[in-house]
Amino acid sequence: MGPVLAGVLQLLALIGALALAYIPLGNHMARVYSSDKHWRVEKWIYKGIGANPDTQMRWPAYLRGVLAFSVAGVLFLYLLQRLQGVLPGSLGFSAIDPDQAFNTAVSFVTNTNWQSYYGEQAMGHVVQTAGLAVQNFVSAAVGMAVAVALVRGFARSRTGELGNFWSDLVRGVVRILVPIAAVAAVVLVACGAIQNFSGIHEVGQFMGGQQQWNGGAVASQEAIKELGTNGGGYFNANSAHPFENPTPFSNLFEIFLILVIPFALTRTFGLMVGSVKQGYAILATMATIWLGFTALMMWTEFAHHGPAFDIAGGAYEGKEVRFGVGGSSIFATATTLTSTGAVDSFHSSFTGLGGGITMLGMMLGEIAPGGTGSGLYGMLIMAIIAVFIAGLMVGRTPEYLGKKIGSREIKLAACYILITPALVLIFTAAAMALPTPGNSMTNSGAHGFSEILYAYTSASNNNGSAFAGLNADTQWFNSTLGLAMLFGRFLPMVFVLALAGSLAEQKPVPETAGTLRTDKPLYAGLLVGTIIIITGLTYFPALALGPLAEGLAS
Repeated sequence: MGPVLAGVLQLLALIGALALAYIPLGNHMARVYSSDKHWRVEKWIYKGIGANPDTQMRWPAYLRGVLAFSVAGVLFLYLLQRLQGVLPGSLGFSAIDPDQAFNTAVSFVTNTNWQSYYGEQAMGHVVQTAGLAVQNFVSAAVGMAVAVALVRGFARSRTGELGNFWSDLVRGVVRILVPIAAVAAVVLVACGAIQNFSGIHEVGQFMGGQQQWNGGAVASQEAIKELGTNGGGYFNANSAHPFENPTPFSNLFEIFLILVIPFALTRTFGLMVGSVKQGYAILATMATIWLGFTALMMWTEFAHHGPAFDIAGGAYEGKEVRFGVGGSSIFATATTLTSTGAVDSFHSSFTGLGGGITMLGMMLGEIAPGGTGSGLYGMLIMAIIAVFIAGLMVGRTPEYLGKKIGSREIKLAACYILITPALVLIFTAAAMALPTPGNSMTNSGAHGFSEILYAYTSASNNNGSAFAGLNADTQWFNSTLGLAMLFGRFLPMVFVLALAGSLAEQKPVPETAGTLRTDKPLYAGLLVGTIIIITGLTYFPALALGPLAEGLAS
């Protein structure tokens, strides 16, 4: 079997698995967020945190819950790292430096999981399990809660109430993430991923020094790392490490975990707003972009330039031979079109255009299908922009799901789509203009610029993957990337929840003959075009200086 055929068959198998999970998982999540009953374990949690899960919240109260919980998470994880040297199970590792601890705490709480450190050489069992793994669950649940609040904004009328943040948070963890992650961890252990609390083992000589391997609760963390679109690896090599991702099957299974909740949430959305067709329209938009990017990535990586590539069967530099070019390409596209950031290959070693595709996937806003929750609310914001553009074309007040899109709603949507590009471009420009940050670049020219552009794109979009080659463990990058992650996560949530509150207060608008049918292929095509055009106009100059210049020169 040739490598191209193998890659295509993996993609078809993945599509089949996602299709089988779509309806049951989407239905389950709709029931979870629509139920008025609480499980006993959930009641214990509410009592422990002092929350009343039956209190309905308007958007300011919902936002305060999101921010208060996230601030507490940052402080807890920061202190856990700073105290690592005196904690049991630290494996002899010392406390994390303040700037690194801040960067890591912000990274995991914002669902970014950017890592500028070697996991197996810095974090002990307590920090990995009680700190990082826990944040993998709750940060994903926060994103899902915000998405559900926006969906309720479309579904409800004449009220500003969006549900209860604490109830949505706890249910997302207890009823969705924990059960699926538990099953996934067992599958990964069966594939060969490790799961233990052993210490450091000396395994022999390597390049004149003693090689050491760590044990750890890897399979359980790997499961929620992918399922929650987190991405932080137990080991520095991330999902290229055989302890995290041992076989081609586990590689495909991890890609499935990355995509399954974001895609299934479109079904949840359709059920909660009372129109499954609306969910299918959003799904079609996401799937079109994802399949297009995946096909383009596989083409760029299989396109041979010279005898070395012909013999190898593709661009094998920086890729694991057990996954091949096809598996690595599918993984790279999935992880950058979501907010995952896990990698099974070095994106810096992709072809010039291939590296540009990974960057462009993040620049779209990671909405195809995006992160757990963040992908859905990002796509719904773009859906509002597309409806507004259509309304301008025909001179009619735009409507979406029975709600008028007035000046307040479009201003909130516009602020949402401007935040992330501003963070990416301002921080990148500052890093290139100042003398010190440039010293962290391993490469010069277009590729060196791509390293910095990729870093801030990854951080601001809460992705977390790295281009590999940039020394980001400096005070400048730890601090500025930390700020980019904070602003890139929580400022958009402010506008999402404000928009949800505004929509929930409206009375429904009856559908007429002039209403744009947003459940038809024509609208899905308009939405795809809107996303591509907005992203292209925003980022094309920066891309032209980096991956496009490198790709065209090769």
